[in-house]
Amino acid sequence: MGQLCGRCQQLLRDFVASVQRMCTSLVCRIKECLTLISKCCCLKQNSSKPRQLYKPILQPHERVTAEEFLQHIETVNVPLPAEHLEAFYALLRSADLEVQQVSSLSLVNFLLEENIDKELVVQMGLLEPILDLLESEDPAVQCNSCACTMTLAGTESNREAIGAARGVTPLLSLASSYDPRVQQNAVGAILNLTQSEKIQQVLCKEGALPVLALLLESPDPEVQYYSCAALSNVAANAQHHEAMLRPGNRSLLRTLISLLSSSVNKLSSQACVCLRNLASSADIQSEMVAEDVLPKLCSLLASSSKDVHHASIALLWILSQHPHNQDTLACAELLQSLGMLLSAHKTDPVIVGHTACIINNLSLSKNRQRIIESPCVEGLLQTLLSTDIQEDSLHYVTFCLAELAKQEGATLCMVQWMDEPLTNCLVRLAGWLEHPELCFQAASIIYHMMGHEKMMLLLKQHIEEIQAYLTNFLIHPEIRFQQLGISTFCRLREDPEFSLAFRNSQMAKLLEQVRQQTEETQELLKAAVCHEDNI
Repeated sequence: MGQLCGRCQQLLRDFVASVQRMCTSLVCRIKECLTLISKCCCLKQNSSKPRQLYKPILQPHERVTAEEFLQHIETVNVPLPAEHLEAFYALLRSADLEVQQVSSLSLVNFLLEENIDKELVVQMGLLEPILDLLESEDPAVQCNSCACTMTLAGTESNREAIGAARGVTPLLSLASSYDPRVQQNAVGAILNLTQSEKIQQVLCKEGALPVLALLLESPDPEVQYYSCAALSNVAANAQHHEAMLRPGNRSLLRTLISLLSSSVNKLSSQACVCLRNLASSADIQSEMVAEDVLPKLCSLLASSSKDVHHASIALLWILSQHPHNQDTLACAELLQSLGMLLSAHKTDPVIVGHTACIINNLSLSKNRQRIIESPCVEGLLQTLLSTDIQEDSLHYVTFCLAELAKQEGATLCMVQWMDEPLTNCLVRLAGWLEHPELCFQAASIIYHMMGHEKMMLLLKQHIEEIQAYLTNFLIHPEIRFQQLGISTFCRLREDPEFSLAFRNSQMAKLLEQVRQQTEETQELLKAAVCHEDNI
């Protein structure tokens, strides 16, 4: 949109002057000035995209005035200069209720359209009259001032200013309003304020926790979501956990667990986040499991929402870390869900990484056989073909498979699913020395499956690649690589084809070098021990 012409600029200056004088015909003067502005040729261009205006709560006659005002003021589609913000101070301070309604609504729309700098609004002194309007008896003014506060609280410096100006108390009061729009905006403002750790302290001191906990049971899903997200922010700071979960009173946990069954995806997802933030101790984790959180999480894993998957799998990962929970979690239903999740989302690093960690945690318990009999092993193997080498999730998958492969039952299961693409993938990863942990775990998986005829047949297609990574292992400075290389060499040498290939390579020479180094190390150790004994 073009710049205002000189005539429009003069009319705007007249408008500001009229506001500052606060004459009794203020609203009429506003309408007169803005009507003239809207008819000017410099503003005849129309926006190609219709803008969504914030809808106030107004009586019919008030709505007409407000809509006319907004229609005119929003025609000026340029950032509002600082000097024109002075007009809003006078408007918001007006004793005329209709002026309060119109001006607060106009300010909301300017903020939402980002035609006013949020921090500049506070710097110009508008925060004080906005917060004063929170205590208005008019729902429209309350609604608009809450919306202004919610939008302004989007920046850290403004959050500090709102807290310093004691804006928390009236917002908490309006969070219990019977008017749904007022309540929504008040709780939304509180949510934005909880992004500041300093304001979290103020909110807790002012009694926000029981108010937010009660709002979790609101019939309005938006209010539920805002309050749940606010509690999640507070719960991210462990120092508040004692106040949130006082001994003998676990109603908050039970309410959050019940919200996992919500049909609103963002609400069930946010409940997962809040529970995850609260699960900082083994006792709380055990209590969550005892409250039958598992069936609800299994249902969430079958959701069609990616955000729900991420939130629920992250909570399960936290719960699976506590040994006391592992037997309960390693049930057929959950393992089936995890296997299906891996198959459906094998390229999602969040799901793959967390699921691999969960399976590894559960495999540490006595329920390893359940994992072997589930789709989890197949799911983990298939992710090897789809996960980028740079992803941390690939490290978690290979580590989990390497741990499982140490058990013969799991090895049999893994061999069952092995084919040429998977074998090629493992051999390739074993040669990727740029990622030491990854290549070691891949080579370990191969080593444990070598005792099976099917695997040996598949490996014979990769004799040269295997010789290459074994050579690198034998000269590797870490002893564990050398030991794995020697062990793998000994097993493969029992096969005639591998034995012939090794004889025609430098493997024997390298092994002799390792033997000599080992003997020298042993001699040095003996000398060191004798010296220590003499001392």
